[in-house]
Formats: sequence, C-alpha cells, structure tokens
Amino acid sequence: MVVRAFAPGVLDKDVFGLQTLEHLMRMTRTWDSTMSMIPKGGDTIWGGLDWSPEGYYNCSAKKHKTNDSIKPCQNDKKSQSMKHVNYGRLISFGKDAAELHSSKLDMLDFRGSLKGRRSHMNTSTCDIWTEYHEMGVEGIRAVSDYKAYTADAVLDLLRFVAPKMMKRGDAHFSHGIADNLDDPKYKHYKYWSNPLETRLPHAPDMEIYSMYGVGIPTERAYVYKSTSQSECYIPFQIDTSANGGDEDPCLKDGVYSANGDETVPVLSAGFMCAKGWRGKTRFNPSGIQTFIREYEHAPPANLLEGRGTQSGAHVDILGNFALIEDIIRVAAGASGEDLGGDRVHSEIFKWSENINLKL
Repeated sequence: MVVRAFAPGVLDKDVFGLQTLEHLMRMTRTWDSTMSMIPKGGDTIWGGLDWSPEGYYNCSAKKHKTNDSIKPCQNDKKSQSMKHVNYGRLISFGKDAAELHSSKLDMLDFRGSLKGRRSHMNTSTCDIWTEYHEMGVEGIRAVSDYKAYTADAVLDLLRFVAPKMMKRGDAHFSHGIADNLDDPKYKHYKYWSNPLETRLPHAPDMEIYSMYGVGIPTERAYVYKSTSQSECYIPFQIDTSANGGDEDPCLKDGVYSANGDETVPVLSAGFMCAKGWRGKTRFNPSGIQTFIREYEHAPPANLLEGRGTQSGAHVDILGNFALIEDIIRVAAGASGEDLGGDRVHSEIFKWSENINLKL
C-alpha cells in the first residue's frame, strides 16, 4: 500500500518484466519509518468485520451547503439506494469477501500456519529476494484463506508475512490503545508517536488545531487477489479489476475510498481533536482546547493558480489561502474562538461518536 504512492497503476503491472513493485517493496521495507503509517487504535478506531465509524458513508451522495458545513443530501433518492461500504475490512481477498456479512465468510485462521520455502525454489533465478519466499505455498494460501482483515488482524498479518521488518518496527512504534496510562511502560519512547498511548502535556492555556483538507476520495480499504505462484513475484496484489460501478462508486480499481485529502482519511486527521482530546480526557488531562478546521477541496480554476489557492490535497493545501490566513492569525495571537471555532465540512463528529473509546 505504501509503494502505491510512487506511481499508482504502473506498479500493478510487471512493466517490461522489471519487477518494479518487487524492487520498491524490498526498498520500502528497509524504511522503518513506514511503520508509523500503520493505523493506530485497532478495531476500536477503524472498525470490525461488520461495522466502521463511517457507517454507511455514500461516495455518490450529493452535498448541500449550510452556514459553515457541507453535508450529504438526505433527500436524494438515488443516493439513498446506493450500496454502502464496510470500511472495517481494511484488506479483503476478493470483492465477495469485502461485501458479504462475516457470518457468511469461511475464514481460516492464518496464525500458526506452517511456513517454509517454496519446494521448487531456485534462488539464482530471482533478481530480488523478499520475505515472501520464506512463507512457502501453505503460508501463502493461509493468508488468502483468511478472507478479510480488520486493523487488528492486519498487524498479525504483517508479523506473519514480514517478521523481520515488524520485529524492528515493534521496537520503535506501537499501535494499540493504552489500558492504563499510569503504567510505567508508557514512558518508553515507542509509545510517544501514538496519541492513544500517551498523554498531552499539562498546558491548560494551550490550544491544539487540526487543520486538513476534505472532499477528495481517499484510500480507506483494499481488495486483494492472489497472483502468480511464480517464484520471483509477490503473491498478493491489489485487484485492480475490482470496481463497484454505479452501484458502489466507493470501490474503484480495488480501492475503497472515503472522505479525506487524497492521502489521509478524515477519521485519521480529525478524530483526536474531535473526541480523543476534546475536553478533559485521560489523553488530555489538563483540558487543552482543541479545534478542527477543515478546508473543502476546490481544484484550481486555471493554470495560473498553480496547485490551487483552495486546494485541500495533502501537500497542495500548503498553498490554500484560507489555511494560510488561519495559521497567520494564530501565530499573531488569535485564539480558536477568534477564528470562529470549529469549521467542519465532513461528518467527523458523527463518526467519532460511533467509536467506543474509554475517555
């Protein structure tokens, strides 16, 4: 998923027989910082097999403006009849596995499955080597037989298919939710990058702003397929033939999209300021005020605008005039209330309420 950012579409094919995806995967697995991008909070935050915080988010729903927000139009009959998405299954093997109720999934647990090199492996024929070669046919089959992976299961999956990478990563990052923040173990630096396993400082006069773009389809879940059993190729890839069409517009080229800034979904960008840190909580013991400022994406009107003065895209938002104005005003001493408080275009508060997190 990480390497897709380099050249989406191109990497889904064996371009010129160069094994581009394999080379990039091997390279990115040496970048331990990519571990920080794994979703934190597990199923509690990201959803289970049959639920997700977004509930029945509709990618085709029309929007209408209110005074300070944009919400899906509830009166559009066509949008109401559209098929809804369960984003809790971050990875599904096959479109059916992404859509069926969990009670109808024949899931075989991959944990504890036998692993071993593919019996006919000839290492001299492979230009590159990945940890998939250590899994063996049975290990590879076990991964696809599990059918659907939630956030908790994805971590176990990564430990199964990339144990060396995960061993390094687990020494520096953590992805859970703290049971007791007074536990001395949370003084270890590996927890500091996870807001669900550390406290904000005692700074009651401080304010925290979550500023991000919205209104762009953003990757949220994936449909995978088992690929060629050839010795030198990755056995699992995103199924780019999986599309929802008019019935399910959230699914395109094997990727389920939700609201976001094209890179980070709204749930990731806004949850802590919407709920986790909102008011006095165990993650925010001094009650630091939090504000959400969302910027609805509008593409540039012409080439003279460059990347766009109203862009909500992940990087291009740095040229968004509204964002720049907010930052300058805060730097000059304005408070969140002076800015007008929260400015929300998405349903981040509704989705956050759907998350049952001990505060």
